[in-house]
Amino acid sequence: MPQYLPNLTATGHGVYRLLRFVNGGLVRQFLADLERPEEAANRQFRALINAGSKCQFLREHGVEKIQTLADFRNAIPIRTHAEMKPWLDRVSAGEDGVLVRERTSMLLETSGTTGTPKHIPVTATWAKQVQEAQRLWTLALIRDHPNLQSGKALTMVSPAVHGESVGGIPIGSNTGRIRAAQPGWLKKRYAVPEVAMEITDPIARQYAVLRFGLATDVRSITTANPSLLLLLFRRLSEWREYLTQDLEGGTLRNGPAEGLPEDLRDRLEKRLEPTAPPDDWSPEKLWNLASVNCWTGGPARYFADRLQATLPNVSIRELGVTASEGSFAFPLAADWPGSVLWMGGHLMEFVDANGQEKWPWELEFGDRVRLIISTAAGLYRYDMADELEVVGHCLNTPMVRFVGKSGRYLNMVGERVSGAQVSAAISSLGVDIDGFTVGAIEGDIPAYVIGVEGKSIPDGFAQQFDSALSEQNVEYASKRKSGRLGEPLMRRLRQGHYAAYRARRVSAGAPEGQLKDPILACSREEWRMVVEDGGTP
Repeated sequence: MPQYLPNLTATGHGVYRLLRFVNGGLVRQFLADLERPEEAANRQFRALINAGSKCQFLREHGVEKIQTLADFRNAIPIRTHAEMKPWLDRVSAGEDGVLVRERTSMLLETSGTTGTPKHIPVTATWAKQVQEAQRLWTLALIRDHPNLQSGKALTMVSPAVHGESVGGIPIGSNTGRIRAAQPGWLKKRYAVPEVAMEITDPIARQYAVLRFGLATDVRSITTANPSLLLLLFRRLSEWREYLTQDLEGGTLRNGPAEGLPEDLRDRLEKRLEPTAPPDDWSPEKLWNLASVNCWTGGPARYFADRLQATLPNVSIRELGVTASEGSFAFPLAADWPGSVLWMGGHLMEFVDANGQEKWPWELEFGDRVRLIISTAAGLYRYDMADELEVVGHCLNTPMVRFVGKSGRYLNMVGERVSGAQVSAAISSLGVDIDGFTVGAIEGDIPAYVIGVEGKSIPDGFAQQFDSALSEQNVEYASKRKSGRLGEPLMRRLRQGHYAAYRARRVSAGAPEGQLKDPILACSREEWRMVVEDGGTP
């Protein structure tokens, strides 16, 4: 079993030592939990029961008989979001005492590739646990990159609030919520002011991010999905003339910014001054970047590999296993193969391929498991449908890497091809691609079809993809060799297709920074929405 150390000692450069001192209590508890994960889980369990014991959900499940972790499992079945929805809808309607005693301060909106939005409750205790995970992740980042404090941070976040539930509870994004809750001194470190998040048009908001970012010394960039950064880098070339005019004029009124409301434009331009445009517009020369932080595993692998090729001298750091539902694991070094479970946050369980339920301390190296969570915001034994692989241990706590969404496979004749395998196959080809989606055509001999956008896609790309996917999935290779799967087909998509798809999803309310790439179209409906309807008409 590979072993890793947290390396959060009291020694290091000045800024790290200061932050380590300020977070001393948190660090000591974190290290103790890494040594004794079972004790940490029992502590979280007792807190959950205390928070919800007088509420309707736990009363309905016989809370008076729940004394141990085993009792907890026996009393409450694992549920999907759809199965939890009756209780979550009551929370959204403003009803008190449904899941936890604590007030629901807001609802976080999240959705899948084509699914209807989910609304996840936020409480103060839950928000504190998520913040603590971020503080530990950031502490390790600062330890490794002392020069970050000399410059600015560029982040892509969605509006903190964009609506209201029927019960009057604010609805917004997790990234926006996190930024809005930060102290003023920390907000000053951001290259893009918070007011820019009021830009509702996603294309104009991207333009504003680049306009502000080009005018400052950016040392780190953070957003969940690496494909969004690659899109912004392509925008640099597309918008170079407009950005040059706005940089030289100290304005925000050209190109996509032309249609901004005047009052919003005035508030933004007050923060701008004339700036010389860069001499070299290539992404690796624009800033003194030390770290880019994003998802790197599972289906994001292809785009993370391309990002690393675009920024060969910059550290690409994994954000960890995070979602609107919470923070579950994070790395403490850029070269870690995965993320250590956050035992000080939520109560976590796992289900393996045989349906066996496991606690974190029961996981073994190489296990592939599905993540089940219980949180201070009122999710009890909630199925995240995230498939994780155990890749090592940090002290006595497992480290995991994200594989993909459980059940998200192309499976026409038993091959079970995952998004991670498709991403790895595309990455191995070394072809510069802006976006891709793989679906399947039914028939006497079913076949895969890949929709792909890029300027230099070779004519034999479908055949190259076929060979590469065969290397990633032996069952696919077997089905192809036996003729049960036909030769894959390619559909070329026009330039800007995936940018248009992303803009459409963001305009519909999807969080821009967390919007996942539609690598798999697991149904005809998904293929239609992503490939046929998702781009430019």
